[in-house]
Amino acid sequence: MILPAEQLCNQFSNEKINSISPLGNGLINDTFLVTTESTAFILQRINTQVFPEPAQIMQNLSLLTQHIRQKNSRELKLIIPACLKTNDQQSYYLDSNNNYWRALEFVENTISQEQITQQKQAQQVGFALGHFHRLCSDAACDLFHDTLPGFHITPHYFEQYQSIKKHGIELSNKALQCRSFIAAFEAKINSLEEAKNKGLLLQRITHGDPKLNNFLFDKDSEEIVSLIDLDTVKPGLVHYDIADCLRSCCHNTQTNSFDLKLCEIILTSYLKQTAVFFTEHDYDFLYPAIELIPFELGLRFFSDYLQGNKYFKVDYTEHNLDRAWAQFQLCESISGQEQAIRLLITQTIICSSG
Repeated sequence: MILPAEQLCNQFSNEKINSISPLGNGLINDTFLVTTESTAFILQRINTQVFPEPAQIMQNLSLLTQHIRQKNSRELKLIIPACLKTNDQQSYYLDSNNNYWRALEFVENTISQEQITQQKQAQQVGFALGHFHRLCSDAACDLFHDTLPGFHITPHYFEQYQSIKKHGIELSNKALQCRSFIAAFEAKINSLEEAKNKGLLLQRITHGDPKLNNFLFDKDSEEIVSLIDLDTVKPGLVHYDIADCLRSCCHNTQTNSFDLKLCEIILTSYLKQTAVFFTEHDYDFLYPAIELIPFELGLRFFSDYLQGNKYFKVDYTEHNLDRAWAQFQLCESISGQEQAIRLLITQTIICSSG
């Protein structure tokens, strides 16, 4: 990763730049923490291979901020980082190499987590995502851009996989196992999209990438105070969000198994927030979503591996293959606990409505 120059940072600040350092471990954008004489801000280079319309991303962020700031301050429990304007009052800066840069408010005294280590953290994650969905549940979806057409549309990823699976590298044993797993899961791929097309599930504003390290915890209270990485905010099914959150938080990376206890804590907290707008069908499709999301991500990793690792950042040639197999094992663990997870959902609904 090449550090941005001080002259670039000065597009967003007139103060002397004290330091520029890489921040986080995101797989898409390049992110930096910039400190000045009096403050700090986040600088990001938007990956235009993933987000071909950066202006639409910034418009969505503006709409999201406007919608949430209209809420009663007593109701608002999350900070949505503000977008900083350039010196000529633009929402992003285009450099001489056609790189798009934007700056965001830095939320002070916070920390992100890579792994849940205590029950309070799990409870906070469920609350924060549910609270975000609750705040956005009355937003007008038709005003927001679909900045990633096909994102979290599992049949779309499967079609892409079908078009490339006959080409490319000679397959190893692990790759052949991935291919077999995909074939066995194929009948379940359309479950959520069919429900949406039938009108059983409604589109709402979603975060799009609510993995654990996109929640910011206050260092003192250990409560979540912000939800970041909002580039993927767009109309979609909230089921993909909560399922992806559970995939991220409940994945035992040592065994690639699904932690049912963490799932219970997160879901209980989440559904207490979403009970005000969830329908019976929303509850019905929670388990299919929980099972589907790790499969979808595994399918994306595997497809990218077959295409030569063009989308996700990798550390070695078979990195995406290993990522894919880990997600498929997680999916298998979820499938093996289907009855227990469905019972948990039923019990959680009763607790949430009580």
